[in-house]
Parts: sequence; structure tokens; C-alpha cells
Amino acid sequence: LTWAYETAVEKGMPQAAAAKARADQAVATLQALKDGAVAPSAPVAGAVPSAPVAAAAGASASAEKLTSPGKLLDGVDVFIFDCDGVIWRGDSLIDGIPNVLNQLRQAGKTLFFVTNNSTKSRAGYKSKFTSLGLDVKPEEIFSSSFAAAAYLEQTKFKDTGKRVYVIGERGIGEELDLIGVDWFGAEADKDSVAPLQPGGKVEHDKNVGAVIVGFDRNVNYYKLQYAQLCLNENPGCQFIATNLDRVTHLTDAQEWAGNGTMVGAVR
Repeated sequence: LTWAYETAVEKGMPQAAAAKARADQAVATLQALKDGAVAPSAPVAGAVPSAPVAAAAGASASAEKLTSPGKLLDGVDVFIFDCDGVIWRGDSLIDGIPNVLNQLRQAGKTLFFVTNNSTKSRAGYKSKFTSLGLDVKPEEIFSSSFAAAAYLEQTKFKDTGKRVYVIGERGIGEELDLIGVDWFGAEADKDSVAPLQPGGKVEHDKNVGAVIVGFDRNVNYYKLQYAQLCLNENPGCQFIATNLDRVTHLTDAQEWAGNGTMVGAVR
């Protein structure tokens, strides 16, 4: 999260500097808890405290049940929401979400929406929020497709002149396009077939310098073979996984195999 806020600050996003300061504060508090410098107080899931946790010597370490919403709202300025399974399930909005978000905005709170799902870019998620009747700003959205592209941008991957092979969907490609990195694969290889007859082989691009693996509903053996060739035969080729989730939420009826299965197949 600290890295995400640093990126937001660099891009001049509204309220980013204050949000980053709170993230740094939260990290410092967690480190103090780990080191035993302070005693833990009641945890607040998905929220960044507005001040470091402080506890007097001998204070109770047991969690206190929240009985008054105002007590939480008064002490928290920034709320961070996951998307899949929190805001929506599949293409269905979860009951009560519009009211919760409206109430928080009316209270002057800062909201961020983060997701490990790489199938969409930030622009794609903005469209999904809009289709569900939610008014969310692009700068409030952080997706793993954006994180993968931002990593390559920060490490100056484009300057190497290398290409990226993608197992995943359009979200990763759209984010790579925004930073001018040459890529291929993804949906273009959904119908490619590995030549498994005697003497068959897959020719791969020796100029691939990174393989990004994100959730891919069209994953196939050709893609897996191409990825492993790049990683095992191209010196210095980077392996970037957008997330390791074991399951994901494609519909509201059941959980589905997540990107962890695709990453595991390549790893």
C-alpha cells in the first residue's frame, strides 16, 4: 500500500500525499507491534488508522467489539476496499454497498478500491463500477494489472528493448500499452495449439525479457510451454505473477480456480 501511495503521489493524485503519510504511519505501527514496543489494540479490518496505536503498560490486548459506528468513523480517514467478493460477486453488486459508500463519502472519507484481479485495467474497472451504478474515480482504483505495469515502468524495463510475454487477459495489455512496453500473447494465443507430434517444438522469441502471468480464462498448454521456454532459455527473463489467489469470484454461484493455479503451472 505504501508503494501504491508513492505512485499516486508521483502522479499528482488528489489527497495522495496525506494518504501515503497515513500508510507510512500504519507500517510504523505494525513494526512497533511486531517489536513489542506497543500492545495491540482492537483491529480494524480494511482501514488505515489516522494516528499510531498507543497503549498504556498493562492495557488489555483483547479485541473490543465495535458497538458504535461513530467510534470507527471518528478515528479513520481512509477506507480501502477489496472488489471481488466485497463490492461485487461476478457481475452482481453486493447488497448495501451503494449506501455504505455514499455514507462514507458524505462523511468526508477517502476511499480506495484494490483488486488482485488482473483481467481488467484501471479503465476497465472504472467502466465496471459505472455499469453497477457506482461513481468511482480512476485515481481511486488500484488493480494488479496496473501494479505489474508500474513495476516495469519503475524498473525502466522499456529501456532494455526487451518484450513481454503475457498469460492473461486484456487488462495487462492495456496497462502495458500505457507505458509503451512491447508485449504479445494473452488473448491472441487463446487458440494456439502446441505441436505434440514427434519432432514438434514451439519456437519462442529470444528477446522476451519478462513473462507476466495473470488470470486467464483461455489458458492452454501452448501458453504454458511458451512461458517456460522464455523463462528457462532467455537469460535474465523475469517472472511476474499478478497475484497468487487460489480461488476467484467469476459468478455469484460458486468460487472458481484463481490465478494461483496458472502461476503454479508455470512455476
